[in-house]
Amino acid sequence: MPINIGKFNTFMFFKLPSAWWCGVRLRYMDKEKAIVSVKYKWFNQNPFNSMFWAVQGMAAELTTGAMMMDQIKETGKRISMLVANNKANFSKKATGKITFTCEDGHLIKEALDKTIATGEGQTIWMKSIGVNEDGVVVSTFDFEWTVRLKS
Repeated sequence: MPINIGKFNTFMFFKLPSAWWCGVRLRYMDKEKAIVSVKYKWFNQNPFNSMFWAVQGMAAELTTGAMMMDQIKETGKRISMLVANNKANFSKKATGKITFTCEDGHLIKEALDKTIATGEGQTIWMKSIGVNEDGVVVSTFDFEWTVRLKS
């Protein structure tokens, strides 16, 4: 069953209120790709009149985490997920609408299958790239996700 984007954004209001109030919204998701947008506004700015790096991080992480949550749910197993590490690069001032895209969903199933089969935790790195309205890359985030069966 495809994820309902509206219901997911409502879920964010209750479970990730900081992201919701900053304007982070899931726009598209399937098994391979997720797209999240956030618009530069007064309450998510930094002192340099651009978007605060942590707001960009929330949007970028959501592109990876939403796919992870969806695919874990599909397994029917109790599996924990956690970001163990992340790296970020900021290449341009983030103003206007920033759209983050992750196309690493294909990595999730293999990690989940391995952790279910072996009972051992698995890690994967997933990349999310943020672009402005002109298509210029403003930031790139890499997240190391860990998954393991809950006991």
